[in-house]
Parts: sequence; structure tokens; C-alpha cells
Amino acid sequence: MSIFQTIHERRSIKNFTTRSVAREEIEQLLEGVVQAPNHRMTEPWRFYILGPIARRAYGAALGGRKAKRVEDPEAAEAVILKVADTHAALPCMIAISLVLDDNPEIREEDYAAVFMGLQNLSLAVSDGERIVATLHLGEPASMPEQKSRKSAIDFTTWVG
Repeated sequence: MSIFQTIHERRSIKNFTTRSVAREEIEQLLEGVVQAPNHRMTEPWRFYILGPIARRAYGAALGGRKAKRVEDPEAAEAVILKVADTHAALPCMIAISLVLDDNPEIREEDYAAVFMGLQNLSLAVSDGERIVATLHLGEPASMPEQKSRKSAIDFTTWVG
């Protein structure tokens, strides 16, 4: 598969099979992150592989944010539990943090480096697996349809 085909076929997956993700698979993917361009070689990325308890806690915190928009207390609690259960059931979840430098210029460069690393990671996943933006990792249970996007030419100005 060409890199361009991989880019065009990337999808955000919401439903995964129950197949676990091996430690070796995760480590190989993270090696791709640290190969991203990194001006000044600050290596600002930090990786946290969340187990089921940590995923549930993260999901509960995220669910709590979503539940603030729900007026009924019982319905709000149901939102929290649903999001917590969904995250606990994920095959793998990786949180990537950024070490914040005191220098604003370096901080911006490091932020860009982390996201270039995330792009590397999303392109490195082999067929049969995909990563969604929040880095939930696993084997897709289903593949969403491609969303329509404008052509690059719609955003391009040729300057003479």
C-alpha cells in the first residue's frame, strides 16, 4: 500500500473487536512517534499506556464533562457510566503528554513535534488496525464510510 493510499484510507474507528494489543505492537508504534522531526532534539513526548482501571477513570472524567450538559441527575449519571464503560472496554488506550519548556518558541516547536509523531503513529498501523484521534488502539469491528473532503486545490493559492 502506498503512503498516499494509507493517508486517504485513514479512518476514525469507534468500535473495536476484543483482540488485545500486544506490548510489542505498542512499543513498535511508539518507536515511530519518536522518529518524528524534532527541532533541537528536545524529545518532549511522554507515553502512558492506560490499563482497564485507568481507562475507566479517564472515561468517567470525560463522561463527567459530557454530563454537565444533562439536566436530569439520573441521566447525567448514566452518561458518566456509559462513557466510563466504553473506555474500560477499549483494547488499548495511549495518552501522550508534552513536556512544557519555559521558552515559548521551544514549546511551540515541541507541540508540533508531538503531532508529527502522532501522524507517524497513525500511518504506521498495519492493515486490520487503525488508531483514532484519541489514540484508542485495536482491531476495528467495523469500518466507517469515508467523509467527503474538499480538494487541496480549494485551499491553494499560487504566488508568482
